[in-house]
Amino acid sequence: MINLTDLEKKINSELATKINQSEIKHNQLFLEIDKDDLIDVTLFIKTNKDTKFRQLIDITVVDYPEQTQRFKVVYLFLSHEFNQRIVLSYFINENEVIPSMTSIFPAANWMEREVFDMYGVNFKDHPDLRRILTDYGFEGHPLRKDFPLTGHTEVRYSEEKKKVINEPVKLEQNYRNFDYESPWEGTKYIKDLSENNDKKN
Repeated sequence: MINLTDLEKKINSELATKINQSEIKHNQLFLEIDKDDLIDVTLFIKTNKDTKFRQLIDITVVDYPEQTQRFKVVYLFLSHEFNQRIVLSYFINENEVIPSMTSIFPAANWMEREVFDMYGVNFKDHPDLRRILTDYGFEGHPLRKDFPLTGHTEVRYSEEKKKVINEPVKLEQNYRNFDYESPWEGTKYIKDLSENNDKKN
């Protein structure tokens, strides 16, 4: 069985021009690549006899709205034979289209749909790219950092129309300022009231 240090050396020697950075931490190998090298690197780590990363565990995205390259796309692979993990990542711009992994790992189908739905990242050559977790006509991408916590619309049952309706979010409770002073000492507004009363008397 090849250890992580040897694995890192092998991948760096075989794919020298395609690996921007590699690092071993948390007992896993982390690789940073360019978007255009995704298919070549993935095919290598899946088919090479010394790697055999034949299971795609997950695809996800990290949102950095303040950066030019806003999204970091992350792939997690597992080698059952060697009991090792690789985390592959690269940065992309907000409206960039990235290659689909469905031709290499069919399981990527739903994972890519989830990333498309939650972050708005588009995949080239995906067989069925549509929303998977949100409703028809949903606006926005809920896991982006600039998406409001309350959302834009809410779903509720209308007693008047006798059906489920979609409407803009209405926050019924007005914003309140809370004080965090000890109730045993008396909060500021109670102190002010009692002082005013004392002055009047």
